[in-house]
Amino acid sequence: MSERIGVVGAGSWGTALANLLAKKGYSVCVWSYEPEVAESINREHRNANYLTDIALDERLTATTSLEEAVGDTAFIVSVSPAQHVRRVMMDAARVMRSDAIVIGASKGIETDTLKTMAQVLAEVLPKEAGAQSCYLSGPSFALEVAQEQPTAVTIASHDEEAAARAQEVFQTPYFRCYTSTDVTGVELGGALKNVIAVAAGMAVGLGLGHNAAAALITRGLAEMTRLGVKLGSNPLTLAGLAGMGDLILTCTGGLSRNRHVGVELGKGRTLDEVLAGMTMVAEGVQTTRAAHALALRSGIEMPIVAEVHAVLFEGRTAAEAVENLMMREPKAELWR
Repeated sequence: MSERIGVVGAGSWGTALANLLAKKGYSVCVWSYEPEVAESINREHRNANYLTDIALDERLTATTSLEEAVGDTAFIVSVSPAQHVRRVMMDAARVMRSDAIVIGASKGIETDTLKTMAQVLAEVLPKEAGAQSCYLSGPSFALEVAQEQPTAVTIASHDEEAAARAQEVFQTPYFRCYTSTDVTGVELGGALKNVIAVAAGMAVGLGLGHNAAAALITRGLAEMTRLGVKLGSNPLTLAGLAGMGDLILTCTGGLSRNRHVGVELGKGRTLDEVLAGMTMVAEGVQTTRAAHALALRSGIEMPIVAEVHAVLFEGRTAAEAVENLMMREPKAELWR
């Protein structure tokens, strides 16, 4: 295939996507912040720090130079941690083609500005690239994608032609892509589900049963939908792959970093202790700050998000959070 593709971010998700594209036959170069990761991909065809058990396609190359990764590429995949996307992609914008299609695959909300990754990229990318940017989200553990296990995701863009082109690039027999024009809904689903996953993990850490897990997932989806609708998304998007699908995966799957954080908090460990033992970023921690602030600013009641925020940043225990949720004023299930 003639198109060159640059992948910005060599964590587990960036590596899995880059490997998928390389195996499909594209010329793929992944940018790594960590020199040892780039070196191991080039020399050993493995990622030294992430997805260490996965043999990478020999055609996949890595670099620590953004210009080498994204210069003169038709497609750019942005997969840096959400709180670093603005800085990294601002640098990338200086050396990329103005007509490149950028596919954002980071899930989070910028804490300083409360902006989604789509809003961040719209501010830093060249005008043409920003107008046709796309956003990939959905239930997709990086390891399972790297193992070629069947996965379905959504690619959203305001430019339907760009979404269709990105869909064609990523589609494989094991990675099925749907398209959407609801960028806000797809992005909020991918970000907010991580907060609910922390709550679901706390329930596991406390030794609670399946009833509690089902309640958290369902009421978490209701909170995600309320905020999403307030911010302009279609409620059906939150019931789809990028909303309910990703929510179920992240709340129940053992590979979920955010669920892991919650489990350890439920067992009584502090946030600092939990994060100190992790090599990968749990986006839900910082997304909780942003989601809580967005809810307050928008006048939307999000009690699960508020309790997760209190446990993470206000000294509340997981057990106290559960009691607070259960003892809230009784009300109808469907309300605005």
